[in-house]
Amino acid sequence: MDGQGGVGARLWGRYRRFIERREERLASRTTDRVVRSFEWGLDWTRSWPCASASGADGGDPAERMLGLARAAAMDSPAFFHYATPRDFEFGGGELRFASPVLTPCAENNTVRAQWFPSSRAAGRAVLVLPHWNATFEQHGSLCRALSALGVSALRLSLPYHDQRMPRELHRADYAVSSNVGRTVDAARQAVIDTRACLDWLERQGYRRLGIVGTSLGSCYAFLTSAHDARLRVNVYNLFSNYFADVVWTGLTTRHIRQSFEGRIGLDLLRKAWAPITPCTYLDRYGRHEKKSLFLYGTCDTTFLPRYSEEMIEQARLRGIDCKVVALPCGHYTLGETPFRFIDGYQICAFFLRNL
Repeated sequence: MDGQGGVGARLWGRYRRFIERREERLASRTTDRVVRSFEWGLDWTRSWPCASASGADGGDPAERMLGLARAAAMDSPAFFHYATPRDFEFGGGELRFASPVLTPCAENNTVRAQWFPSSRAAGRAVLVLPHWNATFEQHGSLCRALSALGVSALRLSLPYHDQRMPRELHRADYAVSSNVGRTVDAARQAVIDTRACLDWLERQGYRRLGIVGTSLGSCYAFLTSAHDARLRVNVYNLFSNYFADVVWTGLTTRHIRQSFEGRIGLDLLRKAWAPITPCTYLDRYGRHEKKSLFLYGTCDTTFLPRYSEEMIEQARLRGIDCKVVALPCGHYTLGETPFRFIDGYQICAFFLRNL
């Protein structure tokens, strides 16, 4: 007869398969994913600080991209450098300013962020970076909860999302796509826009600053915090060590993987996307005094759990102060009851305790 452990393993297996089927059903609701052509996207690299030094013209496109990626990762402070915007405008509960990163998409060049102030903030504010393809309304509940609990929140619209989305798109395809250079440029812009929002918060008198990112937003949040010591309290809500691996294996990025087939392999993609990969900057992140909360789903088919667990292991090896919460759900089911309430509680409690 099976022991108690065998029964538990079978029950867990059934539960996991149930969650995975639920993830498939939820993901299948999105029917407008477009398989786009593979592009190295070198035209998106010309404004990078490393472009002139690395030689963006001539030669094999793959070698040129890898050279740019190496240079960007080696001198990441220059890659993510920016000038503080001078045109901050606030009205109707929304912050607007021109992105320090100029792109060919006019709509994307105006940064937008929704402001949820608290009269009891006492200098505490949190930047909220949503998930890939989040709508303008999503993550508002978290912002309102933080505000009600005494922490002001600024919810950033990511590059190519909601009101920043080019008119020819229905989804934020330019943020993550089979265009290698544009994907890096979008992440660079997200980091720089986020740091500019920190400048605005400081001008409003906020000095105790934190950040929470979800999914793609968690990647952007980690890159930002690794390059900005002002972010002392950090929450990574669904995260991975490698950018490329998530796109290569994830449930929601199969259409992008399809574009890569026969054109680029995972190892090469890892190298090309090294400048926007969290594990590239673990050592840099560990130099700063930070409190970090890592939340992930043990049944996640979009950000596979092994990638999250590898990130945690590497963070702990570097002595990074972190708390880990593993929830028995996936990427989509995190947004369903009861997981969304557990997730929200963990996030809010961590900020209240540490910020």
